[in-house]
Formats: sequence, structure tokens, C-alpha cells
Amino acid sequence: MATYAIGDVQGCFDELEALLARVGFNPPYDRLWFVGDLVNRGPKSLQVLRFVKELGDRAVVVLGNHDLHLITQFEGFERKRRDDTFDDVLDAPDAKQLVDWLRTRPMIHVEGCYALVHAGLLPEWTTAKALALGKEVEQALRASNYRDFLSNMYGSKPERWDDSLGGWDRLRVIVNAMTRMRFCKPDGTMDFHAKGEQSPAGYSAWFDVRPQREEPAIVFGHWSALGLRLTERIAALDTGCVWGGKLTALRLEDRWLAQVPSPGYQTIGAAA
Repeated sequence: MATYAIGDVQGCFDELEALLARVGFNPPYDRLWFVGDLVNRGPKSLQVLRFVKELGDRAVVVLGNHDLHLITQFEGFERKRRDDTFDDVLDAPDAKQLVDWLRTRPMIHVEGCYALVHAGLLPEWTTAKALALGKEVEQALRASNYRDFLSNMYGSKPERWDDSLGGWDRLRVIVNAMTRMRFCKPDGTMDFHAKGEQSPAGYSAWFDVRPQREEPAIVFGHWSALGLRLTERIAALDTGCVWGGKLTALRLEDRWLAQVPSPGYQTIGAAA
């Protein structure tokens, strides 16, 4: 059995099919870990969602910011953006089943020597703490009144974590760290504006300010400008498929890497 961690698909279904053929994916035996952002910006979000959902427990998916954007738009809390490309999902006869399935995906998945999250983890969070905090958001998204949470989920305040936070502020910080963060200060203050590889003054890449701990390596996406980066502590797998880069799979057992090219569906410089 092999486990393949796959970077941001973002509706690039043709590239996903090609990548799975490249690695020889065998559904009865192999597993896929998706770093989030299954949808949006690419042309075939509906096909991606249907395919991954049908994999059942052979696929692990953590929520990304574009996944949450689809959910909130379906529920009527977000306006359509100019570069959204998931009308195929919104107009599908099985849209509710697909969005409900997506809404119940985890924020973070920890197994063996790896932790899977879309964007990152704050420096003061151990993996165990992040897992517990992620479950708080998951419970809110799965509750009968989940729409109350969706209506309060967006916003960039507070900018940093505090154990005393409660209510929507507490959940919002968790969501922002796990699905939006790229840079933060050593005290955990997050920046939500910079999207390139160059850090703003006073900030660093979130993984550079995390203390050295004997913890699972963190597998993540979200940061196409960073590109592929593999160290003992991290595996950054967003290689910009939707921008004309590549779609990447990392076999976790031995860190064997496979990639397929993409013609690109968006212009560099669009909102992330």
C-alpha cells in the first residue's frame, strides 16, 4: 500500500487523472491525501469533487480556503468573484450532496509521521493542540446550526492566537491559520496580504518560526509562489498547477516524487 500526498488540484481534473496514471494509483490498496483546495480556478471542479468523494476512505481531504469559499457561496454568504470557476458545482443536480460532503472534511489530519493541513500551523501550536483546535472548527461545520458559523467565519481579526479566545473569534483564528496563513511573526501574529515568497518586514514563513520539535512533518499546499519545498520538517506541495506549473504527488513512505505539467488556466497575479 502507498500513500500519495497531492498538491492543490483546484479543478484541474485532467492533470489529476494524468498524475494518478503516472504513479500507478491502485484504489483498492493505495490512499490519496489532498492538501485542500480541490476546487476553483481550474475548469473541472465538479469532476474533481465527484471523483474524490467516490474514493471514500481511500482519500483524505483537508479543507482549503477555496473549498470554504465554495461552501459559503453555495450557502449564500459569499458573492461570486470574477475568477471563480465552480459554477459547474453550483449548477449540478448533486450540488448539495457534494457541498455537504466537502463541509464535513477535516481541518487537519495526523497519521504516522505526517500531519496534513492546507496552509500551516502557528508556532505556539503543537500538532496535538492543532488537531484538537481543528476539531472545534469541524464540530461547528458539522453542527445543525453550521450556517451561523459560516456567516461569522470570514475576517482577518484577531490576527493572532490566544488561549483565552472564545466564540467566533476563536474559530476564525483557527480557520485563518490553517487555510490562509503564509507569514507570521514569532509571536504568532499573522499576515494575510503577502502572497509571494518574500516575507513582509517583521514576518517570516510560518514554518521558519515554528520551534524545533520531535513532531510529525507537516504536509501542506496553498502557497504556489513558494513552490515545491521538501525538508525533514515540511513538504510544500502547491506547485501552481492552475497557473501553468505542475501537479505534484509525494509518496509518503519513501518521498518519491511525481509531477505532471499543466497548460495553466489562470493568469499570474490573480487573487489567491
